Amino acid sequence: MRGRADNMAGRRILLINPNSNEATTAMMVAIAKSAAGAGLDVVGATATRAPQMIVSAEALDAAAREVEEIALARCGECDGIIVSAFGDPGLAGIKTTLNLPAVGIGESAMREAAENGRRFGVATTTPLLEAKIDALPEALGLRSHYTGTRFADGDPTALMRDPARLRSALAGAVEACIAHDGAEAVIIGGGPLGEAARELQPMFTVPIIAPIPSAVARIIRLIAARAGN
Repeated sequence: MRGRADNMAGRRILLINPNSNEATTAMMVAIAKSAAGAGLDVVGATATRAPQMIVSAEALDAAAREVEEIALARCGECDGIIVSAFGDPGLAGIKTTLNLPAVGIGESAMREAAENGRRFGVATTTPLLEAKIDALPEALGLRSHYTGTRFADGDPTALMRDPARLRSALAGAVEACIAHDGAEAVIIGGGPLGEAARELQPMFTVPIIAPIPSAVARIIRLIAARAGN
């Protein structure tokens, strides 16, 4: 089953939320635990200096330092780290500094979406992050698979306060990715959008990629490879 591995009993994953919203951290940890299955512990850590929702490139860049600080302070208590914001802030620094498996939900989702040569798009709520999102497939060598990002209609913060409206607006962005851009898989681009991502899959015939489960599956593979399993 996706996200599970035979030898993960007693292992612990640290999920870092670069947004300063404890409720969002709890939601993302719950999704990660569900994806991981029994035996693998997932604990959350929440940034304190960032906004409750990162909606701009400046805020995403500013979050990177605190994410790295959290990872350094808590690396001794975990077997792997997930950076749970779609722009993967701080991930490069963590990989450089720590000898520990670490993944971001952005990179993980894009790697999964591009499997078997699929063309993929991103549906999300934050137009001010478009350049950051566009840069990620380029960095991963997936530019030829990427069909672009479509944005839900409405203010990102207001949408987050209304789950039904959020789901409807994201569905419109997903449909645009498929109908107008030719996407064969669509990523829901954002950790705080985790619940919406799960709810959208039954509405479409193409794969809807939920980034948190993607990251869990990837970190499990990395931990298992490190252990020689």
